[in-house]
Amino acid sequence: MRVGIVGVSGYTGLELIKLILAHPYFQLTYLAASTGDIMVEALHPALQDVITMKIEKASPESIKAHCDVVFLALPHKASMGFAKELWDSDVKVVDLSADYRLLQETYEKHYCAHEDAPNAHKGIYGLIEYYRDDIQDAKLVASPGCYPTATLLGILPFIPYIDTNAPLFVDAKSGVSGAGKSCTETTHFVSINDNIFAYNPLKHRHAPEIMEKIANIYGVDINVHFVPHLVPMTRGELVSVYATLKEDIDPIEILRNHYANDPFIRIREKPVDTKGVSGTHFCDIFAVREGNALFVSSSIDNLLRGASSQALAAANIMCGFDENAGLPTLAYVP
Repeated sequence: MRVGIVGVSGYTGLELIKLILAHPYFQLTYLAASTGDIMVEALHPALQDVITMKIEKASPESIKAHCDVVFLALPHKASMGFAKELWDSDVKVVDLSADYRLLQETYEKHYCAHEDAPNAHKGIYGLIEYYRDDIQDAKLVASPGCYPTATLLGILPFIPYIDTNAPLFVDAKSGVSGAGKSCTETTHFVSINDNIFAYNPLKHRHAPEIMEKIANIYGVDINVHFVPHLVPMTRGELVSVYATLKEDIDPIEILRNHYANDPFIRIREKPVDTKGVSGTHFCDIFAVREGNALFVSSSIDNLLRGASSQALAAANIMCGFDENAGLPTLAYVP
């Protein structure tokens, strides 16, 4: 299958290049960015003597000519500009932005006006373990970001057993790469080194995404209080969720039964860390209870399971390949 990536200048674009180069069924045939006419090894020096390929200025016509599958590794609003031109083509699309993840009303409340209103609701949410069957026949998969991925994979198995009248409290911590490649005041070395801080507490736009997907999967409404933090490490994400139980359960048993057929969900009997999943597609989950208090903790590589490798898994399913083809399993340890 001929594969293209639009948005190769960022971290997720680079991760996609590395994954596809090692993929047994995908051939990298198209690289694009907002401005072209540069070699990929010049943009990403780590790729020197690994690949030589010209980056083009992105256009829907070039995507249609060179790709069977395209990954849109672009910010929100930028993705929909390309996706809306591809619905009438044979190109399968995996969008890593938020442009097709949400109901149009939710999206426009928290992001911007949607430029592709007729198709805004047509994207299939790319949380593999819960939307696998729908992804098989999808034209466009809206791949989740890192925070919703780690949060939902951790808490969804417990929704039938918790008091949905009580809120979920989510404490999330991510490495600086999750903020993107462009330097800002908060991601500058002087700000983040030897430091940790919350940002957009209780107002972050991933909270409505988490609530919407819980409602979509289980048909229940639950209030989510979400607080993300930036921590001084390059990659990795740790999410802790606090909930109130309404039933007497064994949390580890619930997790093991729920994810028995999902090889990239690892159930841990001790609290999880980020190093054990760094560089992999795994999501590690731990849970414990004390009375009716439930604590769930999940860890992922924010650039892989939280972005690029999850997008690759969706593409595998869309194309009829083994879902696990090309997904990384070896952690960056020590």
